[in-house]
Amino acid sequence: MITTYLAQSPTLEDFGKDVWWLVLLKIVAVFVMLLLLTLFTINYERKVVARMAVRPGPNQVGPNGWFQSLTDGLKLPFKEEIIPKTADKAIYFLAPVISATCAFTAFAVIPFGPMVSIFGQRTPLQLTDTPVSVLLVLACASIGVYGIVLAGWASGSTYPLLGGLRSTAQVISYEVAMGLSIVAVFMTAGTMSTSEIIRAQEHGNPINLFGLEVTAPGWYAVLLAPSFVIYAISAVGEVNRAPFDLPEAESELVGGFHTEYSSFKFAMFFLAEYINMITVSALCTTLFLGGWRAPWPISFWEGANSGWWPMLWFLGKVLLLLFGFIWLRATLPRLRYDQFMRFGWKILIPVSLLWIFALAGIKIVQQQEGGPAQYLIIGSIVVVVLLLALLWPSGKKEPTISLDEQIAARPKGSFPLPPMDLQVPPSPRARRDVAERQPALTGARGETAAAGETGPGATDQSSPSGPADKEV
Repeated sequence: MITTYLAQSPTLEDFGKDVWWLVLLKIVAVFVMLLLLTLFTINYERKVVARMAVRPGPNQVGPNGWFQSLTDGLKLPFKEEIIPKTADKAIYFLAPVISATCAFTAFAVIPFGPMVSIFGQRTPLQLTDTPVSVLLVLACASIGVYGIVLAGWASGSTYPLLGGLRSTAQVISYEVAMGLSIVAVFMTAGTMSTSEIIRAQEHGNPINLFGLEVTAPGWYAVLLAPSFVIYAISAVGEVNRAPFDLPEAESELVGGFHTEYSSFKFAMFFLAEYINMITVSALCTTLFLGGWRAPWPISFWEGANSGWWPMLWFLGKVLLLLFGFIWLRATLPRLRYDQFMRFGWKILIPVSLLWIFALAGIKIVQQQEGGPAQYLIIGSIVVVVLLLALLWPSGKKEPTISLDEQIAARPKGSFPLPPMDLQVPPSPRARRDVAERQPALTGARGETAAAGETGPGATDQSSPSGPADKEV
């Protein structure tokens, strides 16, 4: 009986019944798990990027360098703290606290597994759940950007201020696209509760395709593939990761909003960034990848979704998504800011709206019994949406201006221009005579040459008129 209960998925009625010490234990467990995952992810990223760049990663501290992140975490709080004289000290201290607190809070509604028994108490492997849990995660992400904006303003410096303003525009743009991608999940699952969304992906969806019963996959990453792609792209922009790390662009802003931070306060921003990566990966796992449920073919095992095993499947999916973040950083260059904003407002958001419109039409048609006409209507909706996406009018290209026109349009008093046909003379250091070298001899010829050198009457091989030169 206990085994059957432990294999059950939790519902909203199962929350709010834990004793106080169990709630405290869950809070500490989530906090410790996030700290350990952050230390692991930092080292994980360094090793993966090092492997992709064909160079050694951290390999000195601990076995194979796996304690490098731990030593970095211990080092940062003890470094010298430098506070700018022009900083607003109250806001300067408060900004990293806001970022770190929101990062931890967002993980409170993420489910790790089914009902389990902890010291004789039956409880879900989740801190808490509400009917609008997904909106809580989005709210924490929105409030977390206040820490970045306030950090840039309170530093009293130009570069951090620019980084904070960039982050504001970035989060507003890509959070709209992320929210629209999640709307499709709400429409399909019929709930905003994270535990209920996982329950909705428990079984496949039977579809009657022209009289033939077909079971569609239960994961929304397959059923709602456009939403999954839009969410994945928006999540990268939401957490300021490469190639969308515009608020921290070192080549333009030195270090972005945290340029004037050091010691423990910088460590809190560092911690918040990696926890946000873990949070959006965990939310993606919950919304699109079946949550803690075992993937195929492990799902054929009867005990795969009971007990503590689901936590292993959940962490495996999260680590796979984190690998995607690292892969993007190692392969793609940073976008220009105008390209980045144009991509969010003119591509992601319109595509999300068109997909929601198409999905709403499909849902309405599926509720009506129309036989083959039902699929004809669905196909027509899909075709209309694809045509709108392909034939969407693009902006007019700006006329190209020739070089002479650009020079003529320069205002008076500008710096003088060098002649356009200027040729830089080659460096005299590059012109050097190539030394004549003795060709390498191998095999029997090499042994013969070596014997000839040691014998009487050996010929000087370095001479231009030597035998080696004649052979060449």
